[in-house]
Amino acid sequence: MTDRIFIVEDNQEIVDLLKKGLTGWGFEVSSCQDFHEVVEEVTDFAPSLVLMDVNLPFFNGFYWTQEIRKQSLMPIIFLSSRDADTDQIMAMNLGADDYITKPFNLDLLIVKIKALLRRTADSSQASPTSKLSYKDFALNILENQLEKDGVIVSLSKNETKLLYPLFENAGEVVSRESIMEDLWDDELFVDRNTLSVMVNRIRKKTEEIEFGPHLQTVKGKGLKLDD
Repeated sequence: MTDRIFIVEDNQEIVDLLKKGLTGWGFEVSSCQDFHEVVEEVTDFAPSLVLMDVNLPFFNGFYWTQEIRKQSLMPIIFLSSRDADTDQIMAMNLGADDYITKPFNLDLLIVKIKALLRRTADSSQASPTSKLSYKDFALNILENQLEKDGVIVSLSKNETKLLYPLFENAGEVVSRESIMEDLWDDELFVDRNTLSVMVNRIRKKTEEIEFGPHLQTVKGKGLKLDD
């Protein structure tokens, strides 16, 4: 089955470059035609992966990533001329799988796409448990939700991915390196504060169900859920 790539980019020169390069590697490629209807076009094309710009007409790439994440876990890679750490952190927190700044190396991009698609396929074949429990909390992997006593908190894809190994190994320390490897291709490209930002974001989002105190940072080692 041919992998399908959908491009959300308003610079036609970049779209043409991507289409030529990706098609040459055997991908089936389409791009957004109506920037009011990004989610609808993504749904209709049913891609294996989305390439997303930040600066777009009408609504930016952060908005569209949020909307896509409401209905799909398909990989999303940002391609943007915006190189601020805050933009990259924002993209990751909203569920992006990678963030590459323009100008980009097409060969490197294709390598990252192929690696991400391989991991996605391996994860699908492994069929991980869709729901994990810890004390009175339930982590719904497919819906990206954390629940306690009927109260549901929505998470981003990456927040779910961060919590997954902690729920699997409740009471044990999960190393920072292991978590970063699960979240991103290469932690060298991620700001060192990104993980701390995500942890604090989770604590704040889950105040209503009092999950934060259970999510502990073990200095110099990693994270754990208390015993």
